[in-house]
Amino acid sequence: MSKLQLTSQQLAFMETFGYLVFPGLLSDRIERIIEEFETVFAARGGGHNGKPHDGTARSCILPFVDQTDYLASLLDDPRINGIFTSLLGEDYNYLGSDGNFYVGDTNWHSDTDWSGKMRGKPPRIFYKLAFYLDPVTATSGALRVIPGSQHYGDQFAEMLQGRLRGAAETLGIAGHQVPAIALESNPGDVVVFNQNTKHSTWGGSNRRRMFTINCTAHYSEPEIPLLRNEVAAFARFWVDSVYGEAMLRSAGTERMVHLQQALSQQSHLAEEVRKAKLTMKEPARG
Repeated sequence: MSKLQLTSQQLAFMETFGYLVFPGLLSDRIERIIEEFETVFAARGGGHNGKPHDGTARSCILPFVDQTDYLASLLDDPRINGIFTSLLGEDYNYLGSDGNFYVGDTNWHSDTDWSGKMRGKPPRIFYKLAFYLDPVTATSGALRVIPGSQHYGDQFAEMLQGRLRGAAETLGIAGHQVPAIALESNPGDVVVFNQNTKHSTWGGSNRRRMFTINCTAHYSEPEIPLLRNEVAAFARFWVDSVYGEAMLRSAGTERMVHLQQALSQQSHLAEEVRKAKLTMKEPARG
């Protein structure tokens, strides 16, 4: 299978609107992916932190695709790898994934530090690939995005940042009434979005299966402190390494290109985990 290369039109669409959808991209692998998803959660007791998923709160495992050789191999798939290299360059960094049973609604937000308070500068661009393992529609938990909302510093995007979370008070509408695009999805489809993009979900079930893969561009030497901050953030999940055992064990030369930079900057993670355990009763949910 040849490596996927995004077209100039697809790249322009992502730059303009902040998302792309690939219907049926992994339909040939989805049955095994679902089996592996269920196996990983069963091995962890079926939910979060060894507790069965009871539908009252989100259950999350992180890192997720790192848990089995097969799921880790998604990074080697020429379609997935091609999307990321098209967006971020041949030496992009894989920086985590999460597997989830989602519950109910998720309010409007971005997945990055929009305020820039942690970094003292605009948010770094990360791209997230989302895999929904159940059919989702606009009224049953499909990802909703506001096209163009990823442009940090833009007047419209900044207005959204200030008004969306309290939409009932600031706009006089409920969260699900905010004008947006619902990215309805079936198992085997792949949704990709800039993590600055404002997104939400509404009307979902209490057992909505979804996992993600998150990547960013290679860090230049002056940016290494930013990478170390990203690595330190993994401490809240009480993990010994940014990457799981299966991800590293099964990695070939090409995959290691996307792992080696973070591995070289995680010497402080153990101490960060120790401090996190002093202040947290259990690992974060993601």
